Amino acid sequence: MKIFVFGSSLTSSYWNGAATYYRGIYKNLHALGHKITFAEPDIYQRQNNRDAQQIPYAEVMVYQRPADLPRLLALAARAELVIKHSGVGADDELLEAEVLKLGAFGPATAFWDVDAPATLARVEQNPGDSFRRLIPQYDFVFTYGGGPPVVEHYLRLGARNCYPIYNALDPETHHPVNADPELCCDLAFAGHRLPDRERRVEDFFFGVAELAPEMRFILGGEGWAAKALPKNMRWIGHVGTGDHNRVNCSARMVLNINRESMAEIGFSPPTRVFEAAGAGACTITDSWPGIEVFFAPGREILTAGCAEEVVRWLRGLTQEQGREIGKAMRLRALREHTYDGRARQADEILNRVLQRQDAGAGARLPLSAPESSPA
Repeated sequence: MKIFVFGSSLTSSYWNGAATYYRGIYKNLHALGHKITFAEPDIYQRQNNRDAQQIPYAEVMVYQRPADLPRLLALAARAELVIKHSGVGADDELLEAEVLKLGAFGPATAFWDVDAPATLARVEQNPGDSFRRLIPQYDFVFTYGGGPPVVEHYLRLGARNCYPIYNALDPETHHPVNADPELCCDLAFAGHRLPDRERRVEDFFFGVAELAPEMRFILGGEGWAAKALPKNMRWIGHVGTGDHNRVNCSARMVLNINRESMAEIGFSPPTRVFEAAGAGACTITDSWPGIEVFFAPGREILTAGCAEEVVRWLRGLTQEQGREIGKAMRLRALREHTYDGRARQADEILNRVLQRQDAGAGARLPLSAPESSPA
């Protein structure tokens, strides 16, 4: 099947937390026989900070906006499915409307939300928001997190359907490597400085460093240059995808901190959780609803409700105990949470729903060969 995608960036993870997700999903949809074209705008200096030079599973079209959009939309009209991701970063409202118009030329249309809490807050805070009236018109709504609360919310807004396709692990890119002595520390956290996460980072990471002055901490991500850091914390800047394994395997423990909105809604494990799992890292996460759907707290992942609880894990577990937890998390991820499985889930949904919509018409073939679909 020909799939045309509008997304933030497949080529660069610079100020683009969805990069790992995009790569995992589209690499594995390609493996199922789909032909992927991914259009991304040349913004935020991402093309100067590429960390995926070779993308054999998709044709990437880096475009200048808004001048190139008419040409891209004309190309998208020839596809069988057109996907508009949330948070493209430029002309989002325009694309939300124009992608739907392509349905008149034959393609099915999907809105694939990579930040459902932000999208839903946007339409609830502004009843006149243009996207609100478009939601019922999309053939599909997918999200990469949010679980039952997000599904129910989208359905209340009139969506025909809503399917969570969660973040996952690509074992080919995230796996154990040797520790780097330059990055050895007690606790590492990598995440960009964002308004709705900064307070939680101050509580769960900066606060921990102050409570444990004898320990060493590493902070990765953009936006922290002007932030005053505790003396036992070192900032290493943007951590590209090629360096994830090195950081995760060098720290005694790795920390996940969800953004405020995702922590409240729950069922939203970010990519860094599965990246750490792939490396076999002992991971501590801030508490949020739905963790147990993905990993067993206390056995496969550690949870904390405050800085003091993070410190208790750091001081209370031996390095060997931490390794066993990281190993168990990795095995669970390989067994149940890979992008191969997520892509098969999406493929099965697309086939089932579109075939049901076209029942009796005989006009639409399966989106992939039957043997590619999961049992």
